[in-house]
Amino acid sequence: MTPDEAVARLTTILAHAWMVRTFLKHADEIQDSPEMLDVPRTLYDTIRAVEPAFQRGDVPEYLRRLKGKVGKVRRAAHYFRDNFRAFSPHTNYEMAAASLLGVVQQLEDVFANVTIPPPLPKAAADPTDDLDIPDV
Repeated sequence: MTPDEAVARLTTILAHAWMVRTFLKHADEIQDSPEMLDVPRTLYDTIRAVEPAFQRGDVPEYLRRLKGKVGKVRRAAHYFRDNFRAFSPHTNYEMAAASLLGVVQQLEDVFANVTIPPPLPKAAADPTDDLDIPDV
């Protein structure tokens, strides 16, 4: 899988994570549990962490940042799977847990099949940034 193909696939996977996050964010049953609220917060932080790199088209940075977040997402998914029944046995929660575990599996599959390219070169500094211009 090429890095560009990986980013395309990962973007779709993160869209699924965003939907689980949205469901949990608005779930009345978990609002009094800081531990359970960490699940949608982790998903939000993960997705937003890669957004700037995605917008810049910085594939290496996107992949590097997201790969570094997989462990946190995995821990959140396992916590949710192990604890959602204490809040609600409803099928919506069961399916959200299954979906989030699927997200983790898909993230791991992509990262097992892609080599992260070296970082993009940094843009040259603007030489006028160091000029001391007096106020008039």
